[in-house]
Amino acid sequence: MPCAADDILPCIALAGPTASGKTAAALAVAAALAPRRAVEIVSVDSALVYRGMDIGTAKPTAAERAAVPHHLIDILDPLESYSAAAFAAGARRLVEEIRARGALPLLVGGTMLYFHALAEGLHALPAADPQVRAVIDAEAADRGWPALHAELARVDPATAARLAPGDSQRIQRALEVWRSSGRPLSSFHAAGKNGTAGARFPLVSLEPADRRWLHARIAQRFDAMLGAGFLDEVRALRARGDLSTALPSMRCVGYRQAWELMDEFGDTAAASDALRERGIAATRQLAKRQITWLRGMPARRVVACDAPDALAQAVRAVAALAGGMPA
Repeated sequence: MPCAADDILPCIALAGPTASGKTAAALAVAAALAPRRAVEIVSVDSALVYRGMDIGTAKPTAAERAAVPHHLIDILDPLESYSAAAFAAGARRLVEEIRARGALPLLVGGTMLYFHALAEGLHALPAADPQVRAVIDAEAADRGWPALHAELARVDPATAARLAPGDSQRIQRALEVWRSSGRPLSSFHAAGKNGTAGARFPLVSLEPADRRWLHARIAQRFDAMLGAGFLDEVRALRARGDLSTALPSMRCVGYRQAWELMDEFGDTAAASDALRERGIAATRQLAKRQITWLRGMPARRVVACDAPDALAQAVRAVAALAGGMPA
């Protein structure tokens, strides 16, 4: 049942851009609070929901997941789709279940749309239409996403203005809404929410004081993924024969770039050589968008993730919030 707009969700959120150290901070929080209160982690990540996508998503290891219970990880096949509405419903249910066990729900991740869905609620948008999406994807393959962005600007200038010409997933959805309903996506937003209502919850945000530190971390992590066999993981996904970049799972950063390069060059050294540069660039763009989202959340508590004592600061921030929350 939808809650009132001023509901308080009894959990704590730990957010941050990719490579900011969220997993390490969450595990440190759980270890620090363990003598007094158990912690269970609810993943707020649109990529971690997919099975078989472990290396390119920097998924918590089996040992980390055994040390602290994790939820909303490995719940879907890459052929399936997941939505902010599904996340919001699942997260609310999990928060209630975790609280009933006497543990602290800690929401951890970097999919800002999911945090936004919890905090602001959701609009009752038209359901996804696979046939319309297939037509849009075919047009994009023929004309390119910038051309479809220009089309969106004609029918929904407000939405087009906030999307980059290469933001295929959001351009696709906006055009799908327009073609399915005859109404621009922005009109649904302007009409207000009559779907899932929002809730308040405390949020600790890991953000770099120096963006160069985050860029270096992104490069280091991407190199580590390549060394751990990321390309083999993508090869296994391609070998299934039923996946493509039309699916949300294969549009995840890193996977999309690897897939497109293999389409362009084949499974060759040229594709591998180009992946590092293209993958790091795409990940940096993702981090920039995530930081922009976070800066729009004025009530957040910021921890400088590039500080020498960042883990200790994160633990103190969450512990302070947990201390004021009923058990």
